Amino acid sequence: MINSLTLGLIAALCWGFHDICVRYVSQKTPLMAMLLTVLLVGLAFHLGLMTATGGFETIALIPALYAGIAGLFFLLASLGLYYAFERGPVRLVSPIIGAYPVLSIAWATIQGTPITALQILAVLAIIAGVGMVAALADQSNEDTPPKGLTILYSFIAAVGFAGTFAFGQHAAELSAEMPATLVTRILAPTLLVVFMLVKGHTFWTGRKALPVLILMGIADGIALLCVVSASGYANPEYAAVTSSIFGLITIVLAWAILREAMTRAQWLGCAVAFAGIGYLAL
Repeated sequence: MINSLTLGLIAALCWGFHDICVRYVSQKTPLMAMLLTVLLVGLAFHLGLMTATGGFETIALIPALYAGIAGLFFLLASLGLYYAFERGPVRLVSPIIGAYPVLSIAWATIQGTPITALQILAVLAIIAGVGMVAALADQSNEDTPPKGLTILYSFIAAVGFAGTFAFGQHAAELSAEMPATLVTRILAPTLLVVFMLVKGHTFWTGRKALPVLILMGIADGIALLCVVSASGYANPEYAAVTSSIFGLITIVLAWAILREAMTRAQWLGCAVAFAGIGYLAL
């Protein structure tokens, strides 16, 4: 049965795959060219889906404006995520980015949604778990950059995702989700192209990286569409919250595939953080 939680879980799996690929491919590929390719593939995937389903509809000015703001946040989230995962390690980056439901819950509370004592405890658990992983991130002998800037990029990504989902779902509530998501999908790479031209970044990723980048773009396209489409179901915020467990998926993949070391205390911190996220999804 399709509901907000199911859509969130599909998004989590897709983003978990996407993020572990970012960590791996970014070590050998120009970062901005890599991000632009993934965004363009995601846009092409969305256009193909709209063509196949007849999802082209006009969108009014107000929902288009909200979708455009979601596009700004989506680009901010993507830049923060790519820079953070390029630096690594995954065990530091993923819990911070995955903690964006804290911001989503805070935004819902500001809008008048009541929050219970247990939800507050879950938020505190997320903060405590993330803090534990961050504090222990420099105890390994891995060749990774200092964690301060990595934490900043990760936090920027978390803010970006929270904003993307909040404004994107609101746009989809006022209009159909497919054209609303299309506005978001168009604006993000357009602004990135302008940024790359100003900064003089290369646009070519190299031929070897293209197959993986295409898969990443499709996975990202499916994930964002799932979260935004949740606006048509009860409790759409659950999709944004549930999708945040992509961080746990990424950490496990990094440990299993990339052989990133994890201490027991770091596993405990991840467990505490994602247990809090899991509770918010109930």
